[in-house]
Amino acid sequence: MAEHVIKMPDVGEGVAEAELVEWHVKPGDPVREDMVLAAVMTDKATVEIPSPVEGTVSWLGAEIGETVAVGSPIVKIDIAGDAPAPMDDGEGEAPVAEGLAPQGETVPPPPAAAGEKKPDKESETPKANKPKVAAKSAPPISKAGAPRAEGERPLASPAVRLRAKDAGIDLRQVPGSGPAGRITHDDLDQFIARGSQPVATGLRRDTSVDEVKVVGLRRRIAEKMALAKSRIPHITYVEEVNVSALEDLRARLNAEKRPDRPKLTILPFLMRAMVKAIADQPQLNALYDDDAGVIHRHGGVHVGIAAQTPSGLVVPVVRHAEARDLWDCATEAARLAEAARAGTATREELTGSTITITSLGAMGGVATTPVINYPEVAIIGVNKIMVRPLWDGTQFVPAKMMNLSSSFDHRVIDGWDAAVFVQRIKTLLETPAMIFVD
Repeated sequence: MAEHVIKMPDVGEGVAEAELVEWHVKPGDPVREDMVLAAVMTDKATVEIPSPVEGTVSWLGAEIGETVAVGSPIVKIDIAGDAPAPMDDGEGEAPVAEGLAPQGETVPPPPAAAGEKKPDKESETPKANKPKVAAKSAPPISKAGAPRAEGERPLASPAVRLRAKDAGIDLRQVPGSGPAGRITHDDLDQFIARGSQPVATGLRRDTSVDEVKVVGLRRRIAEKMALAKSRIPHITYVEEVNVSALEDLRARLNAEKRPDRPKLTILPFLMRAMVKAIADQPQLNALYDDDAGVIHRHGGVHVGIAAQTPSGLVVPVVRHAEARDLWDCATEAARLAEAARAGTATREELTGSTITITSLGAMGGVATTPVINYPEVAIIGVNKIMVRPLWDGTQFVPAKMMNLSSSFDHRVIDGWDAAVFVQRIKTLLETPAMIFVD
């Protein structure tokens, strides 16, 4: 039987390692050619590793969450037949897991600890004339606080049950000292005397703890958020915007749109307003290389749109928003959002933004403190639209109001410049006809 070693492939130009996020096989599983063995992730792009041969998995070289270098062995497959084994760079057999003996062998008992007395034969075998004495003790209490197993009905007389019901005590929590664990009046008295809190009948404590390993996209998000908050001194500026006129315009455009055009949301209007505001303040459309001490101001406005997916938060990028009209921005944003949700967005579509929009839609809240998408210097947060009273100079009138919660890198953007930028966007959104005027 030959052994085939599969190594971590080159998953992208300039990529030296990848994180193992999923195994599709385990040792002993039969595999066929082109069957997917594992999935690895790099730069938010997931790559599947297929099997080039047919055989049986004999060894896995990494655990989920581990980072594996390109070229490192990750799977060994036994191939039936007498064909010579492929080159495996000197890799030997997979190590046997500690504590497990090969099949057919017996695991010897562990040696006695130092100072521990071995039981003699006389103590191992009870004497015939020595009577057995059963110690009377209450049933052990489980870690969850209940002395009996899930679904086990406590034994008690009707009088004891009535007392427990009147006191609001769940008898499943009371240890019983009677025959077969029966609960007596004395047991109930002792339970109350210990200061045990009454438990509502039908409710049980849940002390379970699930351990969820942070891997894959969730791990990348955690690392990037920690990097952004540790290196960027954030300043957050919140301003309310009257979007009544914008919402009226959006409703009319959607009612009269052509079949080949997508439904307009508020995002394409905001993207076009940001393009106009950036033309006056190009320092907002920049990436800050704080290691080199260099700010890269970009002429092209590449708008990242934070999108929630089943796997976590990703940021697809609408490139060159300055060269797109309202409908083109809407079309591209919708396409990228769908690709992100389906998991088909490419690496190029998920990288390269110069400024980001984040929105929680109808759940956007009154105000937020968005985290900047490092190494950008600004992020614009959209909160939900709510009808609120607005003073028009003579009276209060109902208006559709929305807050913009925006964060800026205070090393690069002064508070005054941040306010000017947001006020410019506010003016354009409150007077949407200005968005279309060059």
